Amino acid sequence: MTLAFFCLGALSLLGELDDNVNEQNKKDWIDWIYAQQVLPTGEVPDKNEPYCGFRGSSWSGRSYDPYAKTCEFQHYDSGHIANTYTALLNLLILGDDLSRVNREAIMKTIRLLQQEDGSIAPVYDSYEKDVRSIYCATSVCYILNDWSGIDVIKTIEHIKRLQSYEYGMAQCPEQEAHGGSTFCAVGALSLLNKMDEGIHNKDQLIGWCLSRQINGFQGRPNKAALI
Repeated sequence: MTLAFFCLGALSLLGELDDNVNEQNKKDWIDWIYAQQVLPTGEVPDKNEPYCGFRGSSWSGRSYDPYAKTCEFQHYDSGHIANTYTALLNLLILGDDLSRVNREAIMKTIRLLQQEDGSIAPVYDSYEKDVRSIYCATSVCYILNDWSGIDVIKTIEHIKRLQSYEYGMAQCPEQEAHGGSTFCAVGALSLLNKMDEGIHNKDQLIGWCLSRQINGFQGRPNKAALI
């Protein structure tokens, strides 16, 4: 799903999407993306509730159905917050209206992914909880125009704890600042329209970002430029 976003996004930025992806291809892409949506089971209790969203690719044993309304629970078949984010972007790039997205199910899952400290896991019960997932979750909420999936106050408080002594943003509290995590933190705050509330030292953060430019940009101090 993410690889598809890199390809489709690049074509779109270059203004080459329509010349290289015809209408039938776009329809096929859209259907393939919807076939990766993990949906509620339709049962009570719903075992899929913590796992809804979009998976990264086809799942062994799962039939191809881009118009499904429900799907049975299968162990380890789960949506992922990054794939949900890129799936929605892919659909928008391809001109889809998102009418087949189960918005309510996605919001319920995001609520279960958010932890007490405001961090967000990429999948249910994951030990990996960092600002990349916060950025993806806020992007999903922004795209779907539904903020019921996250606790905004807890999210802002968690992001505030990411600003390090260097003034950049780390992936997790008390870790090293990094350009990628700084983008995710600032991007999430921008989508939340809470930039002022979520950054302790904005001017110093800008200075830290400017200091990353050498002969290109480095992700953190004393590293080679990546671009």
